Amino acid sequence: MMFGMMHHVRLYRATVAEKFLMNRRYHPTKPEKDLTYFWVVGCSLALIASVESKRHPSNMAAQSAKVVLSLEAEAVASLKEGINFKKNPENGICYIIYKSNNGFKACRNQCKHQGGLFIRDIEDLDGRNVKCTKHNWKLNVSTMKYVNPPDSFAQDELEIEMLDDGGLQLLELNPLDPWLADPREPLELEEGEVKITYITHACMELQLGQKRIVFDPWLMGPAFARGWWLLHEPPDDCLDRLCAADLIYISHMHSDHLSYPTLKVLSERRPDVPIYVGATSRPVFWYLEQSQIKLTNINVTPFGVWQNIDDHLRFMILMDGVHPEMDTCIIVDYKGHMILNTVDCTRPNGGRLPQNVDLMMSDFAGGASGFPMTFYGGKYSDSWKAEFIQTERRKLLNYKSLLVKSLQPRIYCPFAGYFVEAHPSDKYIKETNAKNQAEDLNALINKIAPDIKTWTPKPGAVLDLGLALKEPHSSEAITDPPANAKVFKDSWEFELYVDELNSAISSEIFKHQSWIQFYYTWAGFKNYNLVARITETNDNFEPLTDGYDYLVDFLDLSFPTTRPNREHSYLEIKNRVGVMRYVVLHGRLWDDLYIGFQNRISRDPDIYHHKFWNHFQTELPLCKPDWDLFLQQVVPVEETRIAFDELGILTYCTVL
Repeated sequence: MMFGMMHHVRLYRATVAEKFLMNRRYHPTKPEKDLTYFWVVGCSLALIASVESKRHPSNMAAQSAKVVLSLEAEAVASLKEGINFKKNPENGICYIIYKSNNGFKACRNQCKHQGGLFIRDIEDLDGRNVKCTKHNWKLNVSTMKYVNPPDSFAQDELEIEMLDDGGLQLLELNPLDPWLADPREPLELEEGEVKITYITHACMELQLGQKRIVFDPWLMGPAFARGWWLLHEPPDDCLDRLCAADLIYISHMHSDHLSYPTLKVLSERRPDVPIYVGATSRPVFWYLEQSQIKLTNINVTPFGVWQNIDDHLRFMILMDGVHPEMDTCIIVDYKGHMILNTVDCTRPNGGRLPQNVDLMMSDFAGGASGFPMTFYGGKYSDSWKAEFIQTERRKLLNYKSLLVKSLQPRIYCPFAGYFVEAHPSDKYIKETNAKNQAEDLNALINKIAPDIKTWTPKPGAVLDLGLALKEPHSSEAITDPPANAKVFKDSWEFELYVDELNSAISSEIFKHQSWIQFYYTWAGFKNYNLVARITETNDNFEPLTDGYDYLVDFLDLSFPTTRPNREHSYLEIKNRVGVMRYVVLHGRLWDDLYIGFQNRISRDPDIYHHKFWNHFQTELPLCKPDWDLFLQQVVPVEETRIAFDELGILTYCTVL
C-alpha cells in the first residue's frame, strides 16, 4: 500500500509487540481487537483513523515480547550468588535466576521433559544444578544445558533487562521459534540457481531464482561521521547491482549498514526499490526526511512474520534480545533452504535460532566501540588497553565459534567486520583497535566443528549454494574474483566527507553561547547525577583556544561555571569540533562521536553511565533542534564583532 503524496510514507502497524518495543513499560491486559496504523513520517508517528485491518502475507501474528517478572532494585540486590527461585506474585509462575560474576541468566522453573518443577540439587556442590521433581532430570543453570540426561535439551533462556534504577525485568518472546510456522520441505537446487556474492563489509547480494536481495549496502563514503571507512574495495559494478535489486534489507540504523551516501545514489537512479526494515522502536529511517534523500518504497515489517515474495521465496525479520530498540537480523527461505544473517545482533531472537540452516552469516571482528581506545586517565594506559582488547577479541572469537558449532549450519561465512580507521588523524585508533580476522574464526570452527564448511569471502566472490550443498568439498562451489581484482581500498575521498562535517563549524547558531542550553534542553536528558565537561578540540584532541568548553549538570540541566559541591559522577568528553557541531546542528545521535572514535573520554569514578549513553545514542528526539526558532529568539550578533580563526571558531566563544 503506497501513498503518493508522501515520498517515503509507509503504513506502520502498531501491534502489541511493537508498542512494547516503543515503550518498555507497556503491559497489554487484553488482546487488541482493532488494528491501529501510523505513518512514520520523518520524526513523528501520525495517527490514521479507522484504517481497515491489513493481513500479513502469511497470516501470522507478529512476534511479541512480554515482561514475565519484574524485580525492584532492593530485590535484585538481595539475590544470592548462584541459584535463586523467584515467583511472579500476580500469576504464581516461578522463575530461576542464576547470578554470577558474569551477570545473570534466567529461565522458567519448568522442566522441558514433562513440565515438572525444579528444586535445588543437594548433591551439587557447585550450586549450579537444579533437579526436576518428576523424573530427576538435572539442569545446569549456569549453562542452561541438561546434564542428566547429558546431551539432551537446552533450556529456553529469558532475556534480562537491567533497569537504570537497579531493577530487573525478565522478558519472554512469543513465539520463540516463529520460523517453524508453515514449514517447507527443501527442494533440490540447480547449479547456479542460488548465488551469494560478497560485496563489502555487511553487504551481500543474494540471487534466489529470478529474484535478487541485497543486504546492508554501505558502498561508499565513511560511517560514524569520519571514523570508519571501507576496508574492502567493492566490485566496480556494485552500484549497478544495488539499483537492480528486487528488494533491499537494512538491518539497523548504524551508518555502516544504513549508508546515506550510498542511498543518495540509489535514490537518484531507482527511488522506488523496495526496502525492508524491522519494526524497531526507533525507526531505522528516522533521519530520512532531514537527509532529503527521496526513497518511496520503505516497508516496516513486524517481527517474526514470514514475508512472501513469490511462491518460493520468503523472509522473516527477527529482533535482537539485547538491543530490540534498534538491531535486527533476518532469515531468508528459498525452496525450503534457509539462510540466516545475524548481522550485528548481540543476542539475536533472544539467543534462540534455527539449527542446520544451509548458510549462516554473522559479524566476527569486534572493535565497534570507542571503549577502551578513546579513554584516558587512570588505568587506561596503552598496555592495559592492549591486554583488554586482546582478551575481548579472544572471548568474541570463542563465543562465535561455539555459537556456530551449536547451530550446525551447513556453511558459515564471517562478514560485517571489514572496516578500517583509515583517516590519518585516527592512526592511534587503527594501531590500537586490533580486530579478529575472519580466517582465524574459520580455522577455529574447522577445528571444533569439521563438518561445517567455512567461507572467507573476498569482494566479488560468489558462493553457489546448490553446488556447495551437493558437493561440500568441491572447489567449484566458490568462484573467487579475478587474480588482478582489487581487494583492499587505498583511497577514500577524505576531503569530500570531512569538509561536509566541518561545514557545520561556521553555522550561525554557534555565534550564540545560548545554543548550549537550547541543545541540551532539546536533548531532554536530566534528573541524573552526572556532570559532564564538553570541550571542542582539533583533530589531535587539543582544546581550541577559541572553542566552546562548558559544563552540563544533568541533575537539574544547568550549566555551571564550576563543578558543584555535592557528590556526583563526572565525565570529561573532548570532541572534534567539526563532528560535534555537525551532530548538534543536525540532531544526530552520539554514535557518530562514540563509535566513530571522534572523542576522548575520562570518567570519575570509572563507571559506565548506561542511562546517559543510551539516551544520547538511541533516544534523542526524532526531530532535530528547531534552530530557526532559536535564531529568532537570540539577540543578533553584530557582524563587525565576529572574528573567525582558520577553523571558523569564534574568538569570544569560550565558556570556561
